[in-house]
Amino acid sequence: MAKKPGNASEFEAALLARRKAVFESAVLMHLNSAYTLARYLTRRGDVAEDLVQEALLRAYRSFDESRSSNVRAWLLTIVRNCFLTWKVRDRNESAQRDFGETGTSFEQDGGGAKEDETPESILIRREEDCTMRSLLEGLPHPFREVLVLRDIEDMSYREIADITGVPMGTVMSRLARARKLFADAWKGSQMKSPKEMLR
Repeated sequence: MAKKPGNASEFEAALLARRKAVFESAVLMHLNSAYTLARYLTRRGDVAEDLVQEALLRAYRSFDESRSSNVRAWLLTIVRNCFLTWKVRDRNESAQRDFGETGTSFEQDGGGAKEDETPESILIRREEDCTMRSLLEGLPHPFREVLVLRDIEDMSYREIADITGVPMGTVMSRLARARKLFADAWKGSQMKSPKEMLR
């Protein structure tokens, strides 16, 4: 037989502990997706960490009232809204950001080398990852956003439409344009001469 709390403060503490446990089990599993979206939207790892923290605080505050059945899409919507707030606040600074920040590999493979890789193949893969990240970060925000959500986070068109607040047709159109812009940029980066690549 379960022991009943002796007073109101014990009861409230039990309720808070239960709420925290439910929040952690439902939301924290999507932390990597939240960071990935924030990282590509802001183009800065430090700001992405701050945005994810802010998003988690907002999510925790409104967890009981506004959560949808798709917790991942709900959390990514909050991350996106935090980004839009940050973007308005720091509009002047964002135009002058240095995009040369080093970070994790584009393909998050745990950081270790595979057995059959040579130092040369590891270097080539890292260079390609760096190029991909740079090209993706160079896309305009609406295109970068849908490309990250669809091709990196593997979200459905409907989920992306819910997160971004635009019709599904607009999502598909932006995604097609984003893929074309990325492909054109990739082709252009592969046509650089060896001298240009050493700079």
